[in-house]
Amino acid sequence: MSEHTFRRVFLATLIGTAFTLSACSSLVREAAPAETAAAVGDGAAPVTTGIASDAIFAIEEIAADALPVALVPPPGPERFPDLLERIRAGYQLEDVDQKAIDQQLAWYVNHPEYLERTFGRGERYLYYIVTQLEERNMPLELTLLPIVESAFEPFGYSRARASGLWQFIPGTGKRFGLKQNWWYDGRRDIVESTRAALDYLQFLHEEFNGDWLLAVAAYNSGEVNVHRAIKRNLSLNKPTDFWHLKLPRETRAYVPKLLAMSRLVRDPQALGIEFWSIANEPYFASVETGGQIDLKMAAELAGITIDEITHLNPAFNRWATDPDGPHQLLVPIESSELFRESLGQVLPEERVRLDRHQVQSGDTLSTVARRYSVSVAVVKEINGLKGTQLRAGQDLLIPANGAALHPKVALAAARVDGRAPPANRNSRTHVVRRGESLWTIARAYGVSVNSLASLNGMEPGDLLPAGRKIKVRGSSGASGAVVVAGNGEQMTYTVRRGDTLSHIARRFSVTVSQLLNWNGLSKHDQIMPGQRIVMFVMPRSGG
Repeated sequence: MSEHTFRRVFLATLIGTAFTLSACSSLVREAAPAETAAAVGDGAAPVTTGIASDAIFAIEEIAADALPVALVPPPGPERFPDLLERIRAGYQLEDVDQKAIDQQLAWYVNHPEYLERTFGRGERYLYYIVTQLEERNMPLELTLLPIVESAFEPFGYSRARASGLWQFIPGTGKRFGLKQNWWYDGRRDIVESTRAALDYLQFLHEEFNGDWLLAVAAYNSGEVNVHRAIKRNLSLNKPTDFWHLKLPRETRAYVPKLLAMSRLVRDPQALGIEFWSIANEPYFASVETGGQIDLKMAAELAGITIDEITHLNPAFNRWATDPDGPHQLLVPIESSELFRESLGQVLPEERVRLDRHQVQSGDTLSTVARRYSVSVAVVKEINGLKGTQLRAGQDLLIPANGAALHPKVALAAARVDGRAPPANRNSRTHVVRRGESLWTIARAYGVSVNSLASLNGMEPGDLLPAGRKIKVRGSSGASGAVVVAGNGEQMTYTVRRGDTLSHIARRFSVTVSQLLNWNGLSKHDQIMPGQRIVMFVMPRSGG
């Protein structure tokens, strides 16, 4: 029941009191005609009560005070039931009429599957980012900047070695206090990278005299490039706002992407886009661990999946947290109390599972590592070995169960250890044409979206500007290639409540692997009602 509805219910019972209250100036407030109309309901005809208008407002104030606490909207951002409403209410940037924004907006509107994947990933992180921006009184459009940067993929990694939701390169990460070592990369830490990103954006906002568009542009290309472009325009007596500066092509598209996404979130229905509701409540809580802990054990103690704890704590490069800290883990808020209680029942020395191996004659680091399904780098790090020499009888600590890693963590570890897969020698270059995406190019070359994205240091949902050159390779040499029959018919299926990829695959006689490849998904991604799944299905014979 709305506040106005509740007031109208009480109106009849309070009319007798109103004549007495109308003389009490302390309870009467002045109101414009528009407020009077709102008091009787938007679009409704004014209610004739035969009493003075100031008495009506006195009744409204008494009625509001008499409301049960649960029915009075709380002050502050918590009054929004939907997080996107809260974001819209905090917009500060001007929405200008620019062709570049329209072009980016058209791409978003024409790729609803990209929006579904991106916001699906972002649900874990959005509330926290919004809260941090509000505390600094920064524009809430910046909540959407990780969409432009990483599509809310915390393991996103670019060709420029930028990493994380906010895509920090190593140098800028260090500049803003993000620790990076063998165990941990703060550029992927949800809390720390958000702190650093907002610090950087505030610095840039001051650097460019309060111009947020220039600050955002500098976040992408660096303040030196923007200062240089401003200096050039000043020498030519030209305007120095973002829209008149000569900046790198990527930056010229970067700011419009953010403004286009802001416009889409402002009024998605006007653009034919339907967002699901995102609860305006915290998704995760931070729990002190008091020291190093095995991430798989942490997931078990919290009663959650290893996939969940990995995506909430993507900064860790290994199977366990950094022994030197940070000593906090993010877990879903509903699991936080269980995690604290369970953690208290495990001794500190039991929180990292290690096996012991006694070196035998003939053992080498390589053979030991291979025997336990770990890398040589892991054996050396845990045991503090500088060289490769082993001696018979020496005890080595080895992560239990081969320190099995989530696939995304394994790739991050390989990068740190210098073991990331090299580019395929048989790869060739494809120049992106207008309207093409990773999905359409992957299909044309008979490879999976994931393998194509990985080959180019991208994420499956990344946008491709026309003219960009990307590496491709044919299906003959590609693992996980998509095999599509020549007469297979493309169709789109809308996910219903209770559907799983397995159910959909069985229903249409395709494999789960094909569904993943065709839609740029990984086996860890979740599908949700309303999501559209593309597939290629052979026509059925015989009607």
